[in-house]
Amino acid sequence: MSSPDAAASRRPAELALTIGVYVALYAAMMPLIRVVTLSWWVLGALALTGAILAAGFVARRFRLPAIAVTLIELVVWVALLTGMFLADTALVGIVPTPETVRTVPALVSTAMDAVQLGAAPLDPSPALSFVIVGSMGLLAIAIDHVVLTARMPLLAAVGLIAISLVPSIAVPGPLDGTAFVLLAAAILFMMRVETRSREQQRGRDAVDDPATIRAPAQVNNGVSATALGIGAVAVIIAMVATPLLPAPTASGIGGTGVGAAIDPSLQLGNDLRRPRDIEVLTVRSSAPAAPYLRAATLSKFDGAVWSPDQPSSVPLGDASLGPVTADPDIRVDEYTTTVEVKNLNSAWLPVAFPAVAVTGLEGAWAAVPTNRTVIAQGASTQGQTYDIVTQVPRPTLEQARSHSASAAGLSDDTLSLPADLPPVIGQLATQVTAGATTDYDKLVALQTWFRSSAFRYSLNAPVEAGFDGTGADAVAQFLDVRAGYCVHFASAFALMARSLGMPTRIVVGYLPGSNTNTSIGDETVYSVMSSQLHAWPEVYFGGIGWIPFEPTNSLGSPTSFSPGSLTTGVPGSTAAPTTGPAATPSPTATQSTVDPNLPRDDSFARSTATAVNPLPAITAVLGILLALAIPGLIREIRRRQLLAAARSGDAAAAWMSVQDAAIDLGIPVPASESPRSLGTRLVDEHGAPPDPMTVLIGGIERASYASGGHHGFWQGDELADAAAAVRTGLLASADRPRRLLAIAAPRSLIVRPGSAYAGSGAGSGSHARAR
Repeated sequence: MSSPDAAASRRPAELALTIGVYVALYAAMMPLIRVVTLSWWVLGALALTGAILAAGFVARRFRLPAIAVTLIELVVWVALLTGMFLADTALVGIVPTPETVRTVPALVSTAMDAVQLGAAPLDPSPALSFVIVGSMGLLAIAIDHVVLTARMPLLAAVGLIAISLVPSIAVPGPLDGTAFVLLAAAILFMMRVETRSREQQRGRDAVDDPATIRAPAQVNNGVSATALGIGAVAVIIAMVATPLLPAPTASGIGGTGVGAAIDPSLQLGNDLRRPRDIEVLTVRSSAPAAPYLRAATLSKFDGAVWSPDQPSSVPLGDASLGPVTADPDIRVDEYTTTVEVKNLNSAWLPVAFPAVAVTGLEGAWAAVPTNRTVIAQGASTQGQTYDIVTQVPRPTLEQARSHSASAAGLSDDTLSLPADLPPVIGQLATQVTAGATTDYDKLVALQTWFRSSAFRYSLNAPVEAGFDGTGADAVAQFLDVRAGYCVHFASAFALMARSLGMPTRIVVGYLPGSNTNTSIGDETVYSVMSSQLHAWPEVYFGGIGWIPFEPTNSLGSPTSFSPGSLTTGVPGSTAAPTTGPAATPSPTATQSTVDPNLPRDDSFARSTATAVNPLPAITAVLGILLALAIPGLIREIRRRQLLAAARSGDAAAAWMSVQDAAIDLGIPVPASESPRSLGTRLVDEHGAPPDPMTVLIGGIERASYASGGHHGFWQGDELADAAAAVRTGLLASADRPRRLLAIAAPRSLIVRPGSAYAGSGAGSGSHARAR
């Protein structure tokens, strides 16, 4: 049984480990903020985990058994979780009742539905917050037991890292560098504290056995420093190398790693820039042309990001989507489209618009009537073959002009603009549409302007110019540079239309694909590739519905309607964008004349087209240099720690400093050689000063063999000064290349005294002579 002094000495280690666990839990939770909107659930999770860890720490101070500590933590978890979310049904607000217990399954079920059917970032509903906070509490109990009771921080690290990766898999995006570094630092800190705690315990166990004092110091004293060095190098390399790696072949919400996926958060740049292009589905339709296929709509814009709509859903059935409603004089044509999924694993089903029925699906699916999309409830798109029935309103040109873009009956999100919207967006919208008199003509004017020679489609220009995003500032910069991809064109079009008072939203889905020159019956089969992931805007017209437009330069076909005199008795042009050669609006489509080259400053666009951004290369070089400097930095930290221990009277630490210096210079330090023999050899053959070496040899021999160790014979400062002098002498006697190598790439971080690697090197043949 350990002594009271030993128990007391463990308390600082337990406190440090508890703090490390708390920081690690916080770091593992940080990536979750990209999935669930930041709210009070973060404070709730931090408060609950802090209370659980504090309860465990206090219980261990009373030396309670491990099972009692875990039970106390579970009681704290139940009481606080009840007080936060279920106080209305609990006794005194924290003691659960049968009614409280019955409420929990409903909360969990509601939260799971939100996760399966919602789109990131999810709204932090009470049910979802309950599950998140409760899960963090259970995780805290588990990690506390693994680290503090089982003393296995490495096992806990594996679990924490896996948990922190889940949000990144669900919602692909840039690496959360802050969370990554914080988690890595917390894990390394816990490993360091645990290793030192074990070393100190072994030292206390061996204090009455002089024969065992030297071995632990030689073998174990550098383990934690080595682990810290390896971990730090790994962190730096990961931070530098991750941005340089190619994107994976699957990303997006709802994907599980098989095939491509759909990301409805408008983070499409990396998807479109992937070098590997795969076929995701085939489509054939009875419509005059293959339709666009939508997955999700985005109406809410906060100035930085477009958020996917999260309307109520109903189980998919024959009548769940309902018929299309339009004014009686608007013709509505019905078509059937068949989709066969090849390599797409997503919870978002690609469907033609406006869908009134979807049949042939396997598994559980939900329909969203408000935007006519379909979402998986317990299934995936992979391997599905299904039919979509659409009812497409086909107004004439005169009818489109006579209807206004109205937000009646729609959410305010379709019209809202951020208060700090850059003025250039509204100014350009007014200039481009100055000659148009109707809402439809204004939108066609915008579409024509974006598709003119004033703009170009580019996947790289947004990255080079630093506006690869969907925020208002990125849109303003896009309107200056005038080069980007579908996200930029769609965002700019939608915001400019809103500045004119028109309700808009953005749709994420797929272009119609390419003709395969094969057909099934009378229907041509089109192949849709992963690179045809697309975004386009829609504008709502009262009496007609949502009309899609295609502003993206060089992609798809622009929206246009034909005059009534040309459509009587014959199929008209579709309101939805179609594939094939870009259709030119008829001369009567709009009476406005738009100058595609409105005055602007072209210098920025020209400079970004020709200049090479040196920042990535500079960052990579600095990162590599920093990684190369890490071993030397860690070695210096270790040397200072050993000297500090030596000043406190630890002769073994002073001697370890000399052994490390010898190993760094390639001097053998075999296990069979006594301190006196090694010291004599270092003086005779490697330039170590004799007087300081005599002090060190005397100190380590007294610590190892004298009765009571070094007690009663204090020479801490003398030992530290002697160790520093010996190291200086060894370095001064070595040639310049070996000296530089010892400083930049110290072998002692991975080669320990007495090991097989420490017993070889220059000078190994002189052992017997020195002895």
